[in-house]
Amino acid sequence: MAVRPAFCISQNQKVIAKQIEFQWISGLSFQQKQKNADSLLEAVKNAYPEANPLEISTRGRIELGVKLSAFNLKYQGYPLECVYQSSKVFQHGKNYPDLLLKTPRDAKLDPRLQESGQLMAFYHDGITWALEPKTAFYDYIYIRAVLESLKPDEIQQIKNYNYFTDIEFNPKTGFNTQARTVAEIRLMLELYDRIPLYTRQEFITFYQNYIAD
Repeated sequence: MAVRPAFCISQNQKVIAKQIEFQWISGLSFQQKQKNADSLLEAVKNAYPEANPLEISTRGRIELGVKLSAFNLKYQGYPLECVYQSSKVFQHGKNYPDLLLKTPRDAKLDPRLQESGQLMAFYHDGITWALEPKTAFYDYIYIRAVLESLKPDEIQQIKNYNYFTDIEFNPKTGFNTQARTVAEIRLMLELYDRIPLYTRQEFITFYQNYIAD
């Protein structure tokens, strides 16, 4: 058995995580990971009968969830994953803009990201983002990438789902997850029927008001 979060919107309009226990199949093949995603979705539906969950990854079986994978989204013409990794600033000001030109998987696994010391900030478009709020920078560029990569009617389809999972996300080893960010988009659609074009500070205010710790 394993436990992973499913993200949803609470009655007081906060993005929250529900911890879901489900049957885990060990292995690294695509098919095994897809079966784990299926198992997680089924466990969400068993725990919450009102749930219509969507897996947000390339392991999902629904096209919308696959399109919403960070590996498939683009921001400013570059793969979102590459934008995120290239924006990291490490000790002594080190960062690696050449990661923009790699594949998303190669950018994420570039050994320099593990060899450059402590992560200090993010730097993108001439703006430095602090590490707190913890996932604000990732969420901001992810939401911008959704606006760039998906058609308006595809974005509206997110309202058809109310729980979001990401089988690749393990909160013990990471903190960013596309599933939480899609739940944020779901809340924006519920509040405004659109994704607002927030400035950085406006988005941080939204984040502080609506994202539960």
